[in-house]
Amino acid sequence: MERAEKAVEYKHNGYNCCQAVLAAYADELGLPEETLKRMGAAFGSGMGGMEGTCGALCGAEMVLGLRDYAGKPIHAAAKAMHESFREKSGAAICKELKGIGTGKVLCSCDDCVRHGVEAAMEVQA
Repeated sequence: MERAEKAVEYKHNGYNCCQAVLAAYADELGLPEETLKRMGAAFGSGMGGMEGTCGALCGAEMVLGLRDYAGKPIHAAAKAMHESFREKSGAAICKELKGIGTGKVLCSCDDCVRHGVEAAMEVQA
């Protein structure tokens, strides 16, 4: 899982979870890392400031669209990716993953980033 560990390294060097997943795929996507970083900038702490989907999963689904979308439906692949991520992480909503309200952390950010990368590797449209 070299790509997953590369994403975790990005996470520890100033990238949010979404940016880390996207940047780990820069070589495959053929887009500049800075462009991918900008795309994922608003998804730190999940969508809506921890209220929505984990940023790592958002990044993985962006990878799916950038890599595999050629005018064909990708909803089934996106759903499979979401399910894979949820099974590995315990949830898909950032605040649930971080235990906000329950006090029980389901998955660390590092592992969410790993699971996002893995989900993007497993699923293609």
